[in-house]
Amino acid sequence: MATRQELGGPPVEFVRAVQQLRDAPVRPEVVCEQMPAPSRIAPHAYAMSGDVVISGEDVGTGRIVLLHDPDGNDAWQGTFRLVTFARADVEVEMVTDPMLPEVGWSWLTDALTGHDARHIAASGSVTTVRSEGFGGMREDGSTAQLEIRASWTPVGDAGSLDLGRHVGAWSDLLCEISGLPPLAAGVVAMPNRRGGLARGQHR
Repeated sequence: MATRQELGGPPVEFVRAVQQLRDAPVRPEVVCEQMPAPSRIAPHAYAMSGDVVISGEDVGTGRIVLLHDPDGNDAWQGTFRLVTFARADVEVEMVTDPMLPEVGWSWLTDALTGHDARHIAASGSVTTVRSEGFGGMREDGSTAQLEIRASWTPVGDAGSLDLGRHVGAWSDLLCEISGLPPLAAGVVAMPNRRGGLARGQHR
């Protein structure tokens, strides 16, 4: 029987990796859905968006993209690459702290470590923006945003990447940047897709 790859479909490894992303548990406040993936960065790609929703209001947003090149990529040091983006409004006073970019980057690295999401070749940037209203927009006052962009190469044993751990870390990053506290003890993250806001379940 011809395999999916022989018929011109995506490689089996990529199909399995996408399924891991789709099935990964995320924080109960994060609502995910598939979104168009970039088509020119790698031969195969899959993307999900994530919105942090509190009481019906979006307080943070982001996306995670899975890239796959069966031939490998020297810059990635592997055949898979995860690319993420997270953004949220923050207190104006926060962006005056010169340590905020470093703290923002530590939210990502700590989330990856906390989920035991093994990886190499991490890189990225942390951007802070402050806006001040003038004239007709003076009443809007000051606003500030924090934005984190990053990418890394997932690694694992015997070809198993366990991408669910990486999605869990991304979910935690979205909530951290949105100002939410860590999950309470005993609350389990659940698969959460647009169309129904899943809530944490207690053990």
